[in-house]
Amino acid sequence: MRNEAPFVLEWVAHHRAIGFTDFLIYTNDCEDGTDRMLEHLPGVTHVPNPRKGDKPIQWQALARASKHPLVAAADWIMVADVDEFVNIHAGEGTLADLFSAVPEAQGFALAWRLFGAGGQGGYADQPVTTRFTQAAPPVMLWPFRARCYKTLWRNDGCFAKLGVHRPKQPDPARYAPQLWVDGSGRTLPQDITRGMLPAIMDETDQYALAQVNHYATGSAEDFLIKRWRGKPNHEADEIGLDYWIANNQGAVKDVSITRTAAIREEMLAQLRADPTLAALHAEAVAWRRAKIAELLEDEAMFGVYQAILQTGPSLPLPLPMQHALLRHHNRLARARRGLE
Repeated sequence: MRNEAPFVLEWVAHHRAIGFTDFLIYTNDCEDGTDRMLEHLPGVTHVPNPRKGDKPIQWQALARASKHPLVAAADWIMVADVDEFVNIHAGEGTLADLFSAVPEAQGFALAWRLFGAGGQGGYADQPVTTRFTQAAPPVMLWPFRARCYKTLWRNDGCFAKLGVHRPKQPDPARYAPQLWVDGSGRTLPQDITRGMLPAIMDETDQYALAQVNHYATGSAEDFLIKRWRGKPNHEADEIGLDYWIANNQGAVKDVSITRTAAIREEMLAQLRADPTLAALHAEAVAWRRAKIAELLEDEAMFGVYQAILQTGPSLPLPLPMQHALLRHHNRLARARRGLE
């Protein structure tokens, strides 16, 4: 995390409410008190992640986390960012319900469901999960991010390293082909040793059991902070209008994450009752508002801001066009990796 303090309490409370028990969080270059908040949060292990060398900062954190005792002791592991909320549809909406739905699964590849700004221009100190409810439809092939996923896997010692989207470096002596399923419980067509797990590219609902609500844009003002900060894993890539258009989805309303809202709100209220956490949260909100005001004085940033305000929510392209774009994207990706 970097400068994410306004969202930390809700993110932790939500994931505790659905069954996650331990949080190992790395931070770098924080100006809004995210690191101090994490140090004070009960049940959270915070590790400073100072930049060293040229390796992207997120990959540095994952390399360090792979050797951490909490990772070694975990039964299940998931790597997630603060704008990603696991949303389980099985049973009562908990991890236990998801595991019971496919008890033989050793890993779940949970697709992102992209949530857009819903026409909101300004930053507000309100819960993300109730503020942003406009999302991509259940069936979507393009943009390709609609088929990206985060993995939740059984920590059986087969993998030596964590990855942004999947575990890496399977141990040949311990690894055997494993059952991995998607967010609808369907068996994925190749095992994890062959690289990136592919989503099933057909026109069926990929969220029947679970999804990852991905609040990638936030409001227009939130997006300015994201653009200023840059990507943690591809720092040379600019976050521009193409990113906004791809992620600002809004074809349907999805409030399914509210199923566990009562438990989350109870846990969130307990955290907010801590005077130190409340003060750190207020400090972070003030920092964010001041930073947005500063960025709006930059002519280039203002240019992006006014452009995205005039760009409505992205709606799905006709499915034949989505298929064509996805095929072309995959062909370019294979060529880049030297497979064609």
